Amino acid sequence: MIYLLRHGEIVQSRPRRFVGQRDLPLTAHGRAQAAWWRQELAGVEFAAIVASDLTRCRETAAVVAGGRQVRLDPAWREISLGGWEGLTKQEVQRRYPGQWEARGANLALHQPPGGESFAQVAERALPALEALAALDGPALVVAHAGVIRAALCRVLEMPLNNLLRLELDYAGLCLLEPGPGHWVLRGLNLRPGV
Repeated sequence: MIYLLRHGEIVQSRPRRFVGQRDLPLTAHGRAQAAWWRQELAGVEFAAIVASDLTRCRETAAVVAGGRQVRLDPAWREISLGGWEGLTKQEVQRRYPGQWEARGANLALHQPPGGESFAQVAERALPALEALAALDGPALVVAHAGVIRAALCRVLEMPLNNLLRLELDYAGLCLLEPGPGHWVLRGLNLRPGV
């Protein structure tokens, strides 16, 4: 079984801005969410605990791991939104005319200037996911909504353009089981009790 955990809550600016790979820390509530999962998952003997190398995932993983070793893997980083990072939707529409609409028309393949597409995100995450599936025992991955959604779409053979239909809250947990020739989703967006 692979446990795919989105990092805990981060501060969202108002108006909302694209985060992407901006390196933001957890809020106090985000740390409480991670602590809740530490208690819930304390009895699971993970063969590996892996996290994106961005601060919000490193912090979440350190709390959940409770002293167990965490391996950082940039393959689990959030999508790079390039020039869009830190901008509002309105700023993107002003600075990059037509790009917002182009992304909506083809979410899977659209690449913001200097960024990457969700198809590229899925391609970098899949080998990391398959390596964890080959381990003898369960694995925990602490990552980001975009990369988790992209990986789920690929292994479940869902159109990547539909990835935003997979709701994944802060500290939401997905359970993914590798099977012979296919994967089974055992849980989607399981939420912490805090």
